[in-house]
Amino acid sequence: MTGLQIGYAAMLEQFHPTEAVAISAYAEQHGFSGVMAADHFQPWVPQQGQSAFVWNVLSAIGERTTGDMGPGVTAPTFRWHPAMVAQASATLAAMYPGRHWLGLGSGEALNEHITGQYWPEAPERITRMFEAIDIIKKLFTGKDVKHSGQFYKLESTRLWTMPETPPEILVATAGSVTAKRAGRTVDGLITVGAPLEKISGLFAKFDEGAREAGKDPSTMPKVLQLHMSWAPTDEEALTNAMVEWPNGGMKFPKGDIRSPFELEQMAKLVRPEDFEGRMVISSDPDEHRAYIQRFVDLGFDRVYLHNVGRNQREWIDVFAEHVLPKLTR
Repeated sequence: MTGLQIGYAAMLEQFHPTEAVAISAYAEQHGFSGVMAADHFQPWVPQQGQSAFVWNVLSAIGERTTGDMGPGVTAPTFRWHPAMVAQASATLAAMYPGRHWLGLGSGEALNEHITGQYWPEAPERITRMFEAIDIIKKLFTGKDVKHSGQFYKLESTRLWTMPETPPEILVATAGSVTAKRAGRTVDGLITVGAPLEKISGLFAKFDEGAREAGKDPSTMPKVLQLHMSWAPTDEEALTNAMVEWPNGGMKFPKGDIRSPFELEQMAKLVRPEDFEGRMVISSDPDEHRAYIQRFVDLGFDRVYLHNVGRNQREWIDVFAEHVLPKLTR
């Protein structure tokens, strides 16, 4: 895997935090390079059953592992004031130098509506995110800063605990306009599995924005989170997808849905064919390897894998032997 990092995606929606930490350590022991942990206040559907506080879990993962780690992703805009996200991220980076990156997104109502604020349309959520990023970047200088913008205010203050090098800021998006702005503004891009043509378009826009800002896009990380379902039989793999991760088969935007119980009702409409083109469901490790390799060949340098079943250690064992060693960049 020269020049390529294949990490573990710890789904805090599915696993108790102590189990998520233990599995993350197990993954690293078997060749995974780092951990992306989900920042959720609620699971997607009640069956998943958990939703631990991501910053606590990342701190514990830092103690048990040696690889990179980041929230994939957090929204610095509704539950959080961006100054709090900056403090949490800077502290983690100070505790584990060179290992922490900060993944940011524009948020989903499932997690962000809990504070009872008005939930705006996507364009406003994205505008809020980039204003929040401006505040975080200012605070990452370690100097006294203040901010008065369209959505946020920050009275003169600084981050008193800072790492020697601020964390990388990566923006999660599946939209070309946001990708271009991210290229101009931050250090890297995060996205999820999608048709290769769509991702190629995202890369083009991100690279265009980076060049406009005088940056070399070839040096900027492109990060992928990839969901999959592996089990010893195809039948088990399909059952795991249908029961544990039906949201992966929902072919509609989920950003405005507020309750796991609403999604549970929608999940009753999901059929096996709805996962086609969205997630590989197979007992054949080589089928998964080939699918991952397509994204690596497209230009991703960090890929975080999520197996949707509860069979995490069994999956890690199989992928450590049959998938990770065969991926090439």
